[in-house]
Amino acid sequence: MEIIKKMILLGVLCFLSSKAQSQTADTLSQKQKLQDTTNMRRNALAYASRQFAMVRPFHVEFSQVAPYRYTPQRDGVTLSENKVSTYHQIKANANLYFLAKKKLILGATFSYRYITADHDFTLPSSGLMQTVKDDFTYHSTSLNFTYVSKIFNKPFVLNTSLVVDGSEKHFERLKGLAIGTIVLKADKQTKLMAGILVNVDPSTELPLLPMITYERKLTNGMMIDLMMPKQLLVRKQVLSRGRISLGTELDRNGFYLYNINEQMPSQRYEYRQIELDNGVIYEHLIGDYLILTARTGAKWIAISRLFEKEKTFSKEWLEIAAKPTAYFNLGISFNPFAKKMLAKSYIK
Repeated sequence: MEIIKKMILLGVLCFLSSKAQSQTADTLSQKQKLQDTTNMRRNALAYASRQFAMVRPFHVEFSQVAPYRYTPQRDGVTLSENKVSTYHQIKANANLYFLAKKKLILGATFSYRYITADHDFTLPSSGLMQTVKDDFTYHSTSLNFTYVSKIFNKPFVLNTSLVVDGSEKHFERLKGLAIGTIVLKADKQTKLMAGILVNVDPSTELPLLPMITYERKLTNGMMIDLMMPKQLLVRKQVLSRGRISLGTELDRNGFYLYNINEQMPSQRYEYRQIELDNGVIYEHLIGDYLILTARTGAKWIAISRLFEKEKTFSKEWLEIAAKPTAYFNLGISFNPFAKKMLAKSYIK
């Protein structure tokens, strides 16, 4: 009897021991699975992050602006308030490289913009409202040259561009741009660069413009992305293949106009507008080659002026004060070279 009790006790101990080993193995297996899942997520985030940072060779976007009111001023005289009832814009860009060496890059950029808008004007003679539909086309082509060197033992990048732009009727201006940038700091957490932009255009208001680029990775996958004077954004990777950003972006809009002055029908005009888009941006990586981008928020038109093309910008022909409004933007980028560019650093 005593022997039977010992055998039963031994069997129970063996069972409990095997059960404990099984639970330990299951726990280790669960930890391994959790670690594998975490690594996969980190890898996916890293992959998406590199994709978003790449130059996007082909990009198309559609923008819509909510109705807003504006007040034109001419020769110091404030005219009647008008309204833009509808505003749509389609923009397409292509960035191509012909030569890419260690220190030399030669490429070209093509840009096309089509704008359609309905304006509600108040007729001075009768005070009645009249709606006019306008369509504008703007395009530009630039030949770009980049040279990488060192100054004070720090990386230095020189970008130069020869730009020609115009409308559906004419080529209008030949311009030159040069940007010199020195890399002050670059590690896993922080990137800091300083530079200056030289605008070789006798009609420009700002021939020299300082530039600062600052990128700082924070905790929880967040990042500060500052590129003065273009943007200030706080970014965060989400959903393994997505990125959300909050902040402000500066954008430049413009086109050429004809036949708006009855006294001088041959006079050409150039419209220039500086916008501040404040809101949220969401980008999502689709497959290896496509990035879907959505933007929305409040738009503030900081500067809106019309100039006679042949004259310098010392005196505008018409100045417009516009009220803030809302905007929505949807775009898609295509990078057929993404997989090839990431082949050496691709994380499986």
